[in-house]
Amino acid sequence: MKAQRVSLWLVAAMFLLGSVRARGLRRCLISMDIHDIEEAFQEIKKTIQAKDTFQNVTILSTSETLHSIKPLDVCCMTKNLLAFYVDKVFKDHQELNPQILRKISSIANSFLYMQKALQQCQEQMQCHCRDETTNATRIIHDNYDQLEVRAAAIKSLGELDIFLAWIDKNNQRTSAA
Repeated sequence: MKAQRVSLWLVAAMFLLGSVRARGLRRCLISMDIHDIEEAFQEIKKTIQAKDTFQNVTILSTSETLHSIKPLDVCCMTKNLLAFYVDKVFKDHQELNPQILRKISSIANSFLYMQKALQQCQEQMQCHCRDETTNATRIIHDNYDQLEVRAAAIKSLGELDIFLAWIDKNNQRTSAA
């Protein structure tokens, strides 16, 4: 009888810990509709990609950098890539077309919002960065730095759909956990 109570207590404790962990992950989910950002990008994608002079070079998809990220590292990688786009790509890109500039500014503002939400998660120790994520981020930065600044910014903007699809896929996977 005591063994059954102990077993039942252990199962209940594991369930409680699991639900707390899942709620912790949900708090770090991006509470923004990625599809709105994707729509804004689709409106400028052809124009941006037409400016890309290095069609055979990739920054985000080299050696499946994003696809090798484990679920535990999604928060950190998302935070790192948002910082990459905000601190490098959007700042390095120079756009003369006001319609495209408005779309890019809208996307940048959305990224800033997401960055702020993930920063809060990191401050609450819910967004851990492991060595694998740091290495993957370094690969992306190295790929970027191998190109001239303007070309790298255009290339990275042209690959924005890769990042958005990755966020969307991993956000859905995490919310189902």
